[in-house]
Amino acid sequence: MIAIIDYGMGNLHSVSKAVERLGHTAEVTGDPERILAADGAILPGVGAFGDAMVHLRESGLNETVVQFAASGKPLLGICLGMQLLFSGSEEHGQHEGLGLLPGQVVRFQGSYKVPHMGWNKLVYTQESPLLAGIEEGHVYFVHSYHAKPENDGDLLAVTDYHQPVTAIVGRGNVYGMQFHPEKSGPIGMRLLDNFLKLG
Repeated sequence: MIAIIDYGMGNLHSVSKAVERLGHTAEVTGDPERILAADGAILPGVGAFGDAMVHLRESGLNETVVQFAASGKPLLGICLGMQLLFSGSEEHGQHEGLGLLPGQVVRFQGSYKVPHMGWNKLVYTQESPLLAGIEEGHVYFVHSYHAKPENDGDLLAVTDYHQPVTAIVGRGNVYGMQFHPEKSGPIGMRLLDNFLKLG
């Protein structure tokens, strides 16, 4: 069973349906025991970083996510969920994140259009089981802030939006995708399928 972590912010339904289309059982839940018992967990997210961390802390699910990551079972953050894995964010003030990946989430700076919205090509920066057998291709992004990992070894793929932008991260059993794999056509679904096969 794959737990889709429900903390009040995220495309829970679309992620759940995508997991089920790939032949896995998905359960949308905010119950720590159910999450910790799952074979894998997905942390979705849409909205502001600070609000999301308030929801996670008030529900106690911040500790559940960290505990799940420590179990060695695969954990995937999607969009805002990926950003929450990092040390912190400057979105509407300074906010502390889950601290599973060292680095900060910062706003796009420049005269170009923000948010970054649309289809952009992935460029892989190193090999990973998450990327196995999948050619570089276009996936769907919607975000105004982007993650800057401290360690190059945590960066699995970038895209270009007036600068290299973190697209996929991974450290051990903890992964993140800035884009929405469930909305990114065949490549997004194959990436999600690779994650589900890690469990």
